[in-house]
Amino acid sequence: MTKITILIHCKDKPNIIASITNFIANKGGNIVYIDQYVDREQDIFFMRLESEFNPESFITTDFKASFKKELAETFNMKWRIYSSEKKPKMALFISKYDHCLYDLLGRYNSGELNLEIPFIVSNHRDLEHIAANFNIPFYHIPVTKETKKEAENKQLELLEAHQVDFIVLARYMQIISDRMISKYPNKIINIHHSFLPAFVGAKPYHSAYKRGVKIIGATSHYVTEELDAGPIIEQDVTRVTHTHAISDLIAKGRDLEKVVLANAVKLHANRKVMVYNNKTVIFT
Repeated sequence: MTKITILIHCKDKPNIIASITNFIANKGGNIVYIDQYVDREQDIFFMRLESEFNPESFITTDFKASFKKELAETFNMKWRIYSSEKKPKMALFISKYDHCLYDLLGRYNSGELNLEIPFIVSNHRDLEHIAANFNIPFYHIPVTKETKKEAENKQLELLEAHQVDFIVLARYMQIISDRMISKYPNKIINIHHSFLPAFVGAKPYHSAYKRGVKIIGATSHYVTEELDAGPIIEQDVTRVTHTHAISDLIAKGRDLEKVVLANAVKLHANRKVMVYNNKTVIFT
């Protein structure tokens, strides 16, 4: 069977759900998942729908054209349609921290992640051996203040050559420029070592330790021009006490980072995230 996923948002109006489900039925589709949400404050309707079709009679381009004419234009929808036949391609950007990289590659190798990883890029060579162990191409692109634009040009060439759909910053310790963000809007996922907004900077666990915090957390979000202020995809926390040393906080924090980033990647790859007004609607 050919399976498609449809993501929709538009102004809330009567008869949207009935119109969509009748359209799918008339096209010979079988709906296997449907969920919707209405933001009452903004009066916006959101929907995620999965449907199966007979591959012998289903043509994606024809379906999209009919959907646009019969539904999208009528309800003034913002919409996307994805086919399960095409797995999204994810590029990994890394620096020297290896915990998130190992976790994602382990999940990828076991088939847990519904995606492809065409390459890994890093501004250091420290983790090149990990890419080799998983048989994934590794590109070393050094970044300095003087070469940042040139390095970014090389990164963009790789992304375009491999037709990458989204980027994951698995503890990539460089600021992403507005130019790259504009080319991949809501398609660059970062993991932040705190429960945003909170202890920002290079040593968040040291700052948290000094404040005597009782919980620590991790946040995965889309990258925007405003640093660490993009739409949040996933968050989690764990409790700590006065008996925990800084090393304990770091270890607990890294465990959180791995799980939170992996969950964010899965949500994005499975087309379960919709972004609207710097917020996310997450379908389960």
